[in-house]
Amino acid sequence: MKKFMIEVPHGENKKDCDKAIRVFLETGSHFLKKADWGCKDGVHKAWIIAEVPGKEDARNLVPPLYRPTAKIVELNTFTSEDISNPVKYHKE
Repeated sequence: MKKFMIEVPHGENKKDCDKAIRVFLETGSHFLKKADWGCKDGVHKAWIIAEVPGKEDARNLVPPLYRPTAKIVELNTFTSEDISNPVKYHKE
């Protein structure tokens, strides 16, 4: 399984925040119910960390209303061995 960070923006007004939170909580997905939110700090986004087979699986966790604006980032860790052995992981 791969690990992904899913970032889901929503509108900045109270109505948009309430709607996004309600949609996440009412979907029934344990991933969505455990989302972290930045609204109280003025960052109107939700974040989810999920281990799923691929990027499209991660996108499909997002309620359809928010999929077009969701940002999906595959996460990885590096070791000192990764640094000493040149591996192409940057797009050049």
